[in-house]
Amino acid sequence: MAKEFKITTFTEERAYHNTAILIFLKAVKSVFEQADVTIGNSLNQGYYAYINLGGAKLTTSDIHKIRDKMESIIERDVEIVTEHYSAAEAAGKWRSLGYSEKARLLEGRPEDEDFEIANLHNYRNCMYCELLPSSGYINLFDIRPYRNGLLLRLPNALHNHTIPAYRDDDKLYEAYADCKRMRKYTGIDYLADLNERIAKGATDDIIRSSEWLQSRQLEEFATRVVEEHKKVVLIAGPSSSGKTTTAKRICAEIGRITGEDPLYLGTDDYFVERTESPIGADGKPDFECLECVDLKLFNRQMEDLLAGKEVDIPEFDFIKGTKVFGKRVTTLKPGQVLVIEGIHSLNDVLTENIPRQDKFKIYISPLTQIGIDRHNRISTADARLLRRMVRDNQFRGYDAETTLGIWPKVRAGESVNVFPYSSSADVVFNSSTVYETNMLKTFAEPLLKAIPETSEQYEEAQRILTFIKYFKRIESTDAVPDNAILREFIGPRK
Repeated sequence: MAKEFKITTFTEERAYHNTAILIFLKAVKSVFEQADVTIGNSLNQGYYAYINLGGAKLTTSDIHKIRDKMESIIERDVEIVTEHYSAAEAAGKWRSLGYSEKARLLEGRPEDEDFEIANLHNYRNCMYCELLPSSGYINLFDIRPYRNGLLLRLPNALHNHTIPAYRDDDKLYEAYADCKRMRKYTGIDYLADLNERIAKGATDDIIRSSEWLQSRQLEEFATRVVEEHKKVVLIAGPSSSGKTTTAKRICAEIGRITGEDPLYLGTDDYFVERTESPIGADGKPDFECLECVDLKLFNRQMEDLLAGKEVDIPEFDFIKGTKVFGKRVTTLKPGQVLVIEGIHSLNDVLTENIPRQDKFKIYISPLTQIGIDRHNRISTADARLLRRMVRDNQFRGYDAETTLGIWPKVRAGESVNVFPYSSSADVVFNSSTVYETNMLKTFAEPLLKAIPETSEQYEEAQRILTFIKYFKRIESTDAVPDNAILREFIGPRK
């Protein structure tokens, strides 16, 4: 039977979610023995899953059967047993089960390397993280049909162990469809494909094709801005999504088309005075909330700029905690586009005096393009965490322990200030590249290994190390273009 369990931390959330996915996969196999399941990216506050039934269409009745089977497995409180294999043994088992991408991922690794496989009543899989002890801990879940598959929706740490209200992230779904086209273009579906290409010396080709695809999408966005006569481009996304570089590249593309560079603004320069910063529930200044922005000044200046008036744009001095004026007095020329970047940019309160038809909204996030295998993907949150960890160390002198310590607060702020507004975007830009985790590993791995066992962040560091160890390193950054989004995190060429 279901047990009393409540998600209170992100570590517990991952264990709960991966345990639920394991139960879901077991249930599908029990109902449809020959079904092939692919777990996609997180979507609509859940996980999108596609079930291949050999050409047959998934029906509402099928989904009810899967739900019933999951509930039966949970009610029986089946123990999840961790089995240990050598890499060679595990590869052989995956091949026997028809999971070639799982097997190829382990080939070439030390033969005696320990590999853990979860066994749920004779259904075996690997979820690359700690799982809950038994199926009975999954006391809340929901399944609903969506597009050509279904959504497995689960509670999380940010909503007090409740399933968030449903909203259709249709723009994100379209962005994931673009990822699928990218995989078809490159021939890289899973991590094993990527590792093999790197081993064959094709790293530079992978980087070039990834960056070309990203540039092409930015060109398409810039063309739409110009053709639709938009006056303002608004760019928002969660931490470490690459907003700054993306904004600059959009400016360059618009300038190339129109012959006039846009006027670029960052909302961080409109912070209220440090002494006026609102205080969060923890008693500390909350620099993530909308009230941190001087909305009155911002709206007045945006209105003046669009009216052709001269404006003294502030520059925020983060050391002194105050706005500095007199450094950027400017006007917006007729036909010149205004590009605004910041975490609140999609919140209409920020630009309430600008008509909606004049705005072009871009939501940006690193939507991981390949799966570790068909049942495991790198979460967008983990992709951003790796980026931030590397950038914090490269440019701010923080160690990985510090970054991991503040990450839960960052994510909590995003759930209030960023994610609820993503569905209002005109387009979603995927700032991820297929090769970036392999390159970030080179920077992040030693930082994570330096975290001592006595640290509160040790368990989380080991979780990340467990999954990035399967990514083949890319040591050289020479092939990464100077304007690549990844440069925002790994730094310029040396």
